[in-house]
Order: sequence, then C-alpha cells, then structure tokens
Amino acid sequence: MKYKVKVLADRYVKVISQWSGVECVTLNEAALPDTLDSYFALILDVFYSGQIPPAAERIKLYGEEATAFETWGNKDRFLVGDIPLRFEFKPMKNIENLVSIADTDTDSLYLIKDAGTYSFYRLVEGEILFSRSNWIVDLRKRLHHLNDAFWRAMRDACQSKMDHFLSDLGAAFIQYDDFCCLISGSGFIKAACLTLFCINKRFEPSHRQYYKQVLELPIQSASFRAQLETFLRTDAESTMERTYSTAKLIARGIVAL
Repeated sequence: MKYKVKVLADRYVKVISQWSGVECVTLNEAALPDTLDSYFALILDVFYSGQIPPAAERIKLYGEEATAFETWGNKDRFLVGDIPLRFEFKPMKNIENLVSIADTDTDSLYLIKDAGTYSFYRLVEGEILFSRSNWIVDLRKRLHHLNDAFWRAMRDACQSKMDHFLSDLGAAFIQYDDFCCLISGSGFIKAACLTLFCINKRFEPSHRQYYKQVLELPIQSASFRAQLETFLRTDAESTMERTYSTAKLIARGIVAL
C-alpha cells in the first residue's frame, strides 16, 4: 500500500473507530494497487452494532477535504483529492447470521446461494485496521473450517447456473442472436468460475480478481486454461459456434471434477 493511502486510511479509521458500536474496520484489497490503477479505491468495511451517526454528521466528521459526497443504502462515497473512498457499513448481526447459516445451518443455505460467497471473501481477506475484540478473528476461524456439506451445496447451485447459461448460449447460437450470446456467455463463464472456486473450497473474489485467481486454483481440468483463453478471444476467428463449443468443453471438464 502506498504511504499516502496508508496515511489516509489511518486518518479515517481513527474517526470511525470513535463511533460507539463500531467493532471492527477492515481494508479491502482494492487499496493495494497504485493509485493510478483504474481499479484502485480505498474501501473500508465497517462492522458495527447499534447506530452510526447520520449522513449529515458523517460528512462533517470526514472533514473539509471530502468532496463529491454521496450516500446510498449502507455506503458512503466521496473523494479526497483524486483518491476515491468508499465506506461500507455492515451490521454485525447480519454478518453473524450469514456465517451461522454457512457453518451450522446448511438447511438454510438457500438464503445465501444466490448471493454467493464474496461477502465471506471480504470478511476473511480484508486487512484488519481496527478491532475492539476477537469478534472478527473468531468469525474467520469458523469460515476457515466450513464443512463439506456447505461446499457441495454451493457447488451444486453454481453448477446448475452454469448449465442453465450453457443451454441459453446454445439457443442463442441456433438463433444467431448476438445479444443473447453475449449475455449468456458472460453468465456462463462467471458461473463456471464460481463452480471451480467451490470445488477448491475457496470464496469467490471480486470480479477484478476472478481471472488471476481462477487460473491459480489447484483443482481444475488440465485443459481449462487453454479453453478459457479461447473462450475469451474476441478476434476475427471468434464466432458464436466456437464460443458455444468451447463452453461445452469447459462445462464438461468442470462437471467431471
């Protein structure tokens, strides 16, 4: 992390940690690249119980340097100079409920199947900048020891989505429907990657990390890398027929794992 980013993060953590009810603040990996990187953003996850100051008070507490402030739902967005900041406020009770479903209440997994496991990824991978207790450490231990039933259920859900999008992609190919081919293709490759993450018992990363991390997974078909590169090609040889044929090979390889 760049020094000026660390200074900025420390400044706002000092402000936020003084609010009653704030239990923990973590730093998202989006702050790790250089500030000139188009993916860069200083994102803080703020876990709290009770109440946080209202928006009008929060913007004052952020200081005069904070500009272009907007708040939506549980997120505050603003700029400090040319650095984008985003603070996401997450009730501890909601997080605890999600973790409890994952590690002890597999009958209720349907409540989180559609949402996926990205929230767990952020919970586990975020750098802890402030913590009042062992709350987040204890949750991380639980998430590191999820049972096989959880991963099987999540794999089944993601693989079902993959099959659904593959069917849509085949229909788009038959109809020569470029738009539906694009939509179905994007849905297919995301679901295919999600299935691989589940097979490897890994939480799904942010979209900007999908490509890099999916290729690093230890369990994947021998041809997956080459097939993925072929699927992603957009040169003159890229046709709907080739896209669909490659998708079938990718799906076949994943189902066999």
